[in-house]
Amino acid sequence: MPYRLTPASDRGLKDIGWLQSHFSLSFGPYANPERAGFGLLRVFNDDFVKPGHGFGLHAHANMEIISVMLAGHMNHKDSLGYSEEVTQDWVQIMSAGSGLRHEEHNIGQEEVNFLQIWIEPKLQNVTPRYQRRHFPREKRRNQLTTIVSNEEGTAHCWINQNAKLSLGLFETGQTVEYRLNPLNKCVFLFLMEGRLTVKGQAVGPRESLGLWETDAVAIQVEAESHFLLLEVPINH
Repeated sequence: MPYRLTPASDRGLKDIGWLQSHFSLSFGPYANPERAGFGLLRVFNDDFVKPGHGFGLHAHANMEIISVMLAGHMNHKDSLGYSEEVTQDWVQIMSAGSGLRHEEHNIGQEEVNFLQIWIEPKLQNVTPRYQRRHFPREKRRNQLTTIVSNEEGTAHCWINQNAKLSLGLFETGQTVEYRLNPLNKCVFLFLMEGRLTVKGQAVGPRESLGLWETDAVAIQVEAESHFLLLEVPINH
């Protein structure tokens, strides 16, 4: 089982005062040929936005864009007519398809922290969609919770790609077994809080671990941990 660890201190960084973005994969000013995506995962940003600031109206097309809210209050407005507020433990997706425009701003009194994730779509130029779901922390303890998949349903968000995102919140001493299709799938793990061991490799806060050529991943929880598992195709 090959793997690639990205230490927190080795990520790319964009700091413009009101926005601090940490890049696990190449994005914007950060270009690293060894981290030019991971399978069909193209962007994985750990973003911090100061109160009163945000991203002005801009366009996307043919990309599956996922936001996982870790802290703060952020608004969402788009050309589909949605005007929403998302806070901690909310997940929102934009299946950009043939094109949409949106804006996001920190409308609270504290710093917003969210994970910004882009995945290449399965089909091009589909009708664009927006969706959000709430995953309260207290209901996720000691289990893997599916937050995004390719299947429609009311319990999670769904996107235009054969991918799955799961949140884990586990107590010290737990072992988490995750199974996947070894032929065309890889797994990207990002740890928000705690300490993990995977295949003998220690993983600390804000570090990521990419794994492939395996049908199972065993995660040892060394200290209470909150993490994201992202399973994506290696190619089309």
